[in-house]
Amino acid sequence: MKHLQPKETLEFLRDHPDAVFVDVRSEWEYLFVGHPKGALLVPWVDGPKWERNPEFVDHVKRATSVDRPIVLICRSGNRSRDAGQALEEAGFSQVYNVEHGFEGELDEEHHRGTKTGWRFEGLPWEQC
Repeated sequence: MKHLQPKETLEFLRDHPDAVFVDVRSEWEYLFVGHPKGALLVPWVDGPKWERNPEFVDHVKRATSVDRPIVLICRSGNRSRDAGQALEEAGFSQVYNVEHGFEGELDEEHHRGTKTGWRFEGLPWEQC
């Protein structure tokens, strides 16, 4: 798995129109916190019990093929890294993880979005 910074990710997606951009956060996060424009929602972990989605790999396989680049994003880069490992184990050959994710790491006051991340960088995003 390769790791990209948020701005590198946007450039990568522009240079690779065949890439599939997957947001692995929960449906709630995707809808109410916001998400990168063009990202497809396939939760890695979701409510109500916050368990791993047993159909994650199958859902990604339905959205694309194992030979296309898959770019994964979550809140901070941790869930997407775990999801990427599962995809690689399932035979996906071009998996990319967005470092710092959509909201970035925690600051000294335990807030996100103040230091790093997709939104912090001012990259295209939307909220439903």
